[in-house]
Amino acid sequence: MRIQVKLFAILRDQAGRSETSLELPEGATVQQARRHLIEALPAIAPYMDRVAFAINLSYARPESVLHDGDELAVLPPVSGG
Repeated sequence: MRIQVKLFAILRDQAGRSETSLELPEGATVQQARRHLIEALPAIAPYMDRVAFAINLSYARPESVLHDGDELAVLPPVSGG
């Protein structure tokens, strides 16, 4: 199955792009997608322990199952004042 991945803030900057796609096995989880992303985009690896994920605009846990055509957003922590 293929999913679309959207990267934000520092992840986008480090990856040099705001989107990518991943080819994953059927029934893959967010955690598995995370591992594939780190392999595909090693520059984002240092930030991946602190990110949140959303599937199709809804926050998702690492064990959430992905489906063909899903959009996975990878959201780094934000700070501000």
